[in-house]
Amino acid sequence: MTAAPGVFRVAFICGGAKSGKSSFALRLAESFPAPYLYVATGEARDEEMLTRILRHQQERGPAWKTREEPLALAEALLQADGRYGVILVDCLTLWVSNLLTRENQPTEVAAEADRLCRVLEAMATPVILVSNEVGWGIVPDNPLARSFRDEAGLLHQKIAALADLAVLVVSGLPVYLKGCLTA
Repeated sequence: MTAAPGVFRVAFICGGAKSGKSSFALRLAESFPAPYLYVATGEARDEEMLTRILRHQQERGPAWKTREEPLALAEALLQADGRYGVILVDCLTLWVSNLLTRENQPTEVAAEADRLCRVLEAMATPVILVSNEVGWGIVPDNPLARSFRDEAGLLHQKIAALADLAVLVVSGLPVYLKGCLTA
């Protein structure tokens, strides 16, 4: 897969858990010239998550600079714009979860999502956004989980609408929803 510079400004990569979406996004990002920035929205709140984060850092290797930003994603992108060949954000669903669990109301999450979209539309640096598709399961049994599913789904619609490239990754295989890459 090759992404010639200028092929996209915003790419949206989604899929289920362990679908291969992050690996796909990483390969796509590395088709751009360095330097690379990885914006991590996850937080090491327990040992298992810390182990995952460390493993992912090792997989990326030394060519990547990592910025951990669980909440202020729009600001992180603004600060990084123009300083990297590409920016990879992984993942939007953790970002939505972080916002919701900080006592934010869905209207505040929606406002942050709108702000993120405005920033993405103005970015000079290509941005790849990874997210988990959460809308194909059963209806959650509690209000917080339903709010999370709804806010993530609404965010995905907004990001996909403004993205130049949208890819669903299933069993490690990319399904191009919008745009394409050269082989």
